[in-house]
Amino acid sequence: MKEFLSDYLSELNRCLDSIDPDKLAEVRDILLTAREKNHTIFVIGNGGSASTASHVSNDWSKGVLGHTGEKNIKRFRVISLADNVATMTAWANDTSFDDVFSQQLENLVEEGDILLAISASGNSKNVLNALDVADKHGAVIVGLAGFDGGQLAKRSKVCITAEIKKYDVAEDFHMIITHMLTRWFYENLK
Repeated sequence: MKEFLSDYLSELNRCLDSIDPDKLAEVRDILLTAREKNHTIFVIGNGGSASTASHVSNDWSKGVLGHTGEKNIKRFRVISLADNVATMTAWANDTSFDDVFSQQLENLVEEGDILLAISASGNSKNVLNALDVADKHGAVIVGLAGFDGGQLAKRSKVCITAEIKKYDVAEDFHMIITHMLTRWFYENLK
């Protein structure tokens, strides 16, 4: 177990050491601009990334306010499109699983909104279809990817990629990125 732990942490640390602070600051600034202009941040992802989408929605909706909501600050407008199971399964059943995010986004997204797309492969069809809708409506695309970033990295205004072909490490990396942003928001927003 000791060797396994050492190898796993080494892989995760290699990914964390590769974070470009300028890219992270760019993501932060995009999110802050959305907050200031009352734009909505939509978050999507499949599987473990869907859990990350839910988690980040919680953190940026409530977590940046503090444990008891003690910080009286302008709030983020954040919605995880991975959370409405009824809507997702209706689209999956009636059209295709490839539409579960794009069709929800079509109802809600407006120019200047943000789509935070999380995908370890960067090539999930339902994520890519949501990028099409975001582009069509003038939303800003921010990506969190793994592997080589895939199409998500190519189509995002900014994408932070864990360059590793292991889902678990990529998903850990994405959570750490969103937690770093949450901590920065909590400590710096007035």
